Amino acid sequence: MEFINTAATFIWSNIRSIGIADILDMVIVAFLVYRVMSWVVRSGSARVIRGIILVIIVLWVATLLELKVVSFLMGKIVELGLLALIVIFQPELRRMFEKVGSAKYTSLFNRSGVSREIEAAIDQTVLACADLSYTKTGAIIVFERTVALDDVVKTGTVVDSVVQAELLKNIFYPKAPLHDGAVIIRNARIMSAGCMLPLSQNPNLSRDLGMRHRAGIGMSEASDAVVVVVSEETGGLSVAVDGMLKRHLSQELFEKLLRNELLNEDAEQGKKKRAAKVKKNEKN
Repeated sequence: MEFINTAATFIWSNIRSIGIADILDMVIVAFLVYRVMSWVVRSGSARVIRGIILVIIVLWVATLLELKVVSFLMGKIVELGLLALIVIFQPELRRMFEKVGSAKYTSLFNRSGVSREIEAAIDQTVLACADLSYTKTGAIIVFERTVALDDVVKTGTVVDSVVQAELLKNIFYPKAPLHDGAVIIRNARIMSAGCMLPLSQNPNLSRDLGMRHRAGIGMSEASDAVVVVVSEETGGLSVAVDGMLKRHLSQELFEKLLRNELLNEDAEQGKKKRAAKVKKNEKN
């Protein structure tokens, strides 16, 4: 009983000593660990991470058992391994720094109120993709968010137009000159069409994914963009976000995903808003 009381007193004294700085420290570390683990899962680097952990364990055991030669060799491996990791993960590190360097941080403080233009762009995209899906016409549409896609926009033809369903369908018409590339939507406007996107380097992707889907995933890995993909083989609707692809979506779920990612609202709320607009127009 005395042991339990002593332990409880010790724990309580440590809890009382925790300050705001300590809590902030733990939150930051937890967030970093979460981001690293998420990146490991998305990039398919689990085997490399397991190898690193194994080397560290062997080095720790060798040091504990005072195996001087093994400790020396493993220490050199760790030193050279740091350099090797930079080479191995060079594409991932480059994408990470691109995200940090090109992020529009001002938008983080200006997210109050969603513009009607973005809502209209989503509605027109949903209408266009429904028809493209029905006719099995391949398409890939990128909604830019905080990470600027200037380099990608430059690879296509500048359009700078309001998002319209008919325009999107014309761009992706099989005989149109820009149908093989991607459409970039920035601030509810079609900035460029026929753009080239980076392909995903994730080795764990399903082999039945075509170039459009791999490009969509690659774009979502390299930025925080929301990427819409319409399959020309099946007409299936897919959405890629943060390197994760959600496939075979119904039109309702497709619209809901776009609204959740771009407007932070679901499809039902969007339908209610559109119904209210129709009633208002009828009264007028």
